[in-house]
Amino acid sequence: MLSRRLLRIKVVKSLYAHIQGEVEKVEVSLKNLRYSVDKAYELYFQMLWLIVEVRRYAEQRIEIGRRKQLPTAEELNPNTKFIDNKLIDRIEQSEVINDFVQAHRLGWSAYPELIRDMYNAMTESSYYKNYMSNENRSFKGDVAVVKAFFMSEAVEDSEMLESVLEEQSIMWNDDLGAALIMVVRTLEDCRAMQEDIPVLPEFKSEDDWTFAKTLFARAARNYKENVATVERFIVNWDVERIAFMDNLIMTTALTELKEFDEIPAKVTLDEYIEISKYYSSPGSNVFINGVLDRMKNELMADGTIVKTGRGLQ
Repeated sequence: MLSRRLLRIKVVKSLYAHIQGEVEKVEVSLKNLRYSVDKAYELYFQMLWLIVEVRRYAEQRIEIGRRKQLPTAEELNPNTKFIDNKLIDRIEQSEVINDFVQAHRLGWSAYPELIRDMYNAMTESSYYKNYMSNENRSFKGDVAVVKAFFMSEAVEDSEMLESVLEEQSIMWNDDLGAALIMVVRTLEDCRAMQEDIPVLPEFKSEDDWTFAKTLFARAARNYKENVATVERFIVNWDVERIAFMDNLIMTTALTELKEFDEIPAKVTLDEYIEISKYYSSPGSNVFINGVLDRMKNELMADGTIVKTGRGLQ
């Protein structure tokens, strides 16, 4: 399921497009926000399907070796442990995954070079070599090697994969890490006696989407008012020099502080400070931290920000 942090990032990015693009209707930008969120969920299925394509490539290599005019003993009697992987069987045969992949026209058939690169990186890794050399076969071991594949630098830090994903959808920019976390969580939930893959839902509950769309709508409609509020708490700093993204992060954080009385203030501040480390100007997270902390303390003191329940300060 998509995390609240990812939803907050999607809101900030959509707010950027809304204000910079001078979009008049919030409803139009809300549709774009939902599309962006849905695309992030699609990437989860796209990444799940990657290991299926890598396994198919491995099968092709084995078949090519067997058909050689003068095959080696290893080619005639290959180690088939990876292509017999029970977890990959289950992913490939899952009706839920197949239906989703087909309905959204996902897959990797147009990128054979990427699949070959993923396969080569995997076969050269120590986790794969240890898996293949171990004569014991178990579902737990099958899960472990697939999990190691998705957690490897060859996947997480692949420039070729990043380029391909950008070509497939510009909406997938920066979503790979979140999708991989969801894939790994899914693999960790797999059990030998299950008949299908325990696919994660898009949201933990509909409250998550309600949170995202409400946060965006109120941040967009009250943007100028929130900018003015933020500027009151900027001490010894030229307002004109503050980066636009810094302003967006702080005004969105202010919106959440004011509009969601059930979310602890500390959670809100921690989330947006963390977001600023990746999406704002260098060193801005320290500046943003100071502004948000001062703003939170004063606005809670004067009753502008009200939190209900214990432990929400």
